[in-house]
Amino acid sequence: MGQPAARPSSLVERKLHHLGLLDPSDFVVHLPIRYEDETHVIPILSVFSGAPAQVEGVVIHSEVQYRPRRQLQAVIDDGTGTLLLRWLNFYPSQQKQVAVGKRIRVRGEVRSGFSGFEMVHPKVTVAGTALPTALTPVYPTTDGLSQVSLRKAIDQALGVADLGDTLPREVCDEYDLIPFADAIRVLHHPPANISYVDLIERGHPAWTRIKFDELLAQQLSLAAARAARRAQQAYPLSGGRGTLVQALLSSLPFALTAAQERVIGEISHDLSRSFPMHRLLQGDVGSGKTIVAAFAAAQAISSSSQVAIMAPTEILAEQHFLKLVSWLEPLGVSVAWLTGSLSAKARKAATEAIESGRAQLVIGTQALIQDKVNFANLGLAILDEQHRFGVGQRLQLSRKGEASHGGTLKIPHQLSMSATPIPRTLAMTFFADLDVSVIDELPPGRSPIITKLIADTRRDEVLSHVIAEVLQGRQAYWVCPLVEESEALQLQTAVDTHLQLVQALPDIRVGLIHGRLPSAAKQEVMNDFRAGLIDLLVATTVIEVGVDVPNASLMIIEHAERFGLAQLHQLRGRVGRGSQQSICVLMFQPPLSAVARHRLRAMYETADGFEIARRDLEQRGPGEFLGVRQSGQELLRFASIETDALLVERAQDAARELRDRYPEHARAHLQRWMRGKQDFLRS
Repeated sequence: MGQPAARPSSLVERKLHHLGLLDPSDFVVHLPIRYEDETHVIPILSVFSGAPAQVEGVVIHSEVQYRPRRQLQAVIDDGTGTLLLRWLNFYPSQQKQVAVGKRIRVRGEVRSGFSGFEMVHPKVTVAGTALPTALTPVYPTTDGLSQVSLRKAIDQALGVADLGDTLPREVCDEYDLIPFADAIRVLHHPPANISYVDLIERGHPAWTRIKFDELLAQQLSLAAARAARRAQQAYPLSGGRGTLVQALLSSLPFALTAAQERVIGEISHDLSRSFPMHRLLQGDVGSGKTIVAAFAAAQAISSSSQVAIMAPTEILAEQHFLKLVSWLEPLGVSVAWLTGSLSAKARKAATEAIESGRAQLVIGTQALIQDKVNFANLGLAILDEQHRFGVGQRLQLSRKGEASHGGTLKIPHQLSMSATPIPRTLAMTFFADLDVSVIDELPPGRSPIITKLIADTRRDEVLSHVIAEVLQGRQAYWVCPLVEESEALQLQTAVDTHLQLVQALPDIRVGLIHGRLPSAAKQEVMNDFRAGLIDLLVATTVIEVGVDVPNASLMIIEHAERFGLAQLHQLRGRVGRGSQQSICVLMFQPPLSAVARHRLRAMYETADGFEIARRDLEQRGPGEFLGVRQSGQELLRFASIETDALLVERAQDAARELRDRYPEHARAHLQRWMRGKQDFLRS
């Protein structure tokens, strides 16, 4: 174990430590976020809006103005034109810099103002001084740490750091990579003849090497994590497939799809092994993941193990509970229910049944991971919508089943489920350590959902459609807009919308559900909706996942432009669960932004969850798919999974080659790139 880092002795050192720059190897890979071209001065006549420029001129006017707010203004003239300079926050020293008559050099982004071209908060230096011969790097920094101080510290580190290559020459040649030291020197000190565009757009071979190294380190880390998991031990849950599993199969009132049978087989094989399963089950909305989980649970229970299913919301947990009870209780399985809303008496009874082992299958929310909940022999943990749980929560559930046997720690098997399909590149980059099963077909008898885009000026048409559906004996959802500023505002919107619809549709039974309702009230509303006692359910996004009412054939999403793609797709999946034709109305308020237009067009053009996920990834990056994996940290500092897909594949191949043929190089590469970050990747 290394020595603890020395306490920083100066303000600059403390700021550097705040950036995670502790030793020379950290500084080496603290790379520029952009570059400034300060190598030449151009005439003011040549500047144009939206582009950076560097000009020199004489200050012909300088004053502090107080309308509409206090600001420093100066005008410079270089003989070809004039340029206005403005500072909204300034110091007395800056006023002196722009005193009338002084000749100055300024650099900044030019924009169009009321009086012509201007620069806001430009960089000011003395005119006539020697110009740099190369691009100037600009680094990620923190308050109080100047670029000058940061550049100086990085240059000092470059003088003492080990820039030796962690990759063997053969690998560099195979993947057409320049040496690491050359790449680092180019990025910190670009030569005079380098392409500005190649550097800014990260297309230069130096950037390719750095991005490849980062992706390779990640792949090596994930491979090491997979190997470490394979070294752990678990109780094999072979479960006697002819017992409870066969009984469940025989009792089902429907036939499994080929995709369901395939993934059930994959999971069954994993459960029968002596190291813990870590499998991710992906399936689009309505693909039938719950029955797959039921078969996994049946196999574990047949092996005398308990099973826990944890869902992020009580509505989703209840949906699982109702289905699993209907399938497994008639076969003699004891199912317990545990959520935070239970009465003290009911909670005590549930926890006692769990601790004694009488409860073979336990379904609930985060209440399952409370300290007072102890399992007798938890062999399988199932997490639904796993990305909605924190790293700590996932680990806590797993640890409920850890047990020492003969001096060896046994780890429970784990199955994660997600209705948000993960694009291939994202899966390769962040889930390469997991086994992935995909349900890639919907059960038969499902009608495709028709998606309509309707401006909210046509609200009366939508109301008429609601009436028509209800008259045919069907039901509908009306989802209220997402109000980002406040959950309370979203709640008020739902309440107001409910009142308006009750008044507009006097002959229709309109219900209301939202996250602030007590759990018992939410259950009552959902039970009434399932029973057909409510025709139109006004809801917030609390119904996004886990609601299964086959008779609901109409989904109206108000202000659809405020929702993310994945969320819209999940909401649309609440209908189309019966045999009748279903419709999803995306009601929007024009005019639409370019992003909103792209998002709604995607919903209109495809119902394929993987295509939706790919487009969502393009728009919002990987954070949404990884949930709390980002944990406030960068996912990738240099590479982009959207634009560097080919590099991801090559890094995967190189990782296998390094682990097989060059294990010492693999260790050195991880040491350089992943020091202190392995735990983050394992979240």
